[in-house]
Amino acid sequence: MSRYTGPTWKKSRRLGISLSGTGKELEKRPYAPGQHGPNQRRKISEYGGQLQEKQKLRFMYGLNERQFRNIFDQAGKMKGIHGENFMILLESRLDNLVYRMGLARTRRQARQLVNHGHITVDGSRVDIPSYRVKPGQLIGVREKSRNLDIIKEAIEVNTFVPEYVTFDADKLEGTYTRLPERSELPAEINEALIVEFYSR
Repeated sequence: MSRYTGPTWKKSRRLGISLSGTGKELEKRPYAPGQHGPNQRRKISEYGGQLQEKQKLRFMYGLNERQFRNIFDQAGKMKGIHGENFMILLESRLDNLVYRMGLARTRRQARQLVNHGHITVDGSRVDIPSYRVKPGQLIGVREKSRNLDIIKEAIEVNTFVPEYVTFDADKLEGTYTRLPERSELPAEINEALIVEFYSR
């Protein structure tokens, strides 16, 4: 199953979350797309609710089903709460942390930066978006990539860097200082439903 690259605004409205992270998709029409507007009152089944939650998180991080499931299975082998571990592993991906530091405006942009070899971890170039960054590792921009417009524009508009990440806009580098706590991760996701979905 391939990664979803279609119209994210429609997808955002269907799932009821902002996939771009800007919230703009839901400002005008905060209801699912369709010709009947906001009056589509369909009760979602238990399975439907679990599936929707899974899709919300999967599209938020921009993964295909196989990648998503692999990370979910890895989280199940760790100590602690399966759903929380899953969220932390998703958050520890290199493409996500590039996005969190504000080097890209969307996770999709961040993935491209990594894919095209613009990003380093501890000084070495890493071009694998799914690379799992460990706390303490330094993420930076390659010397020859420092003038990219995509990075300059992202830094200009970025106003929020989470507490588990440090970022120096002058040096274009930052550190993944610690694993995030659940309270710092997307509040609109109920990961317990995702665990239920895969446990069926």
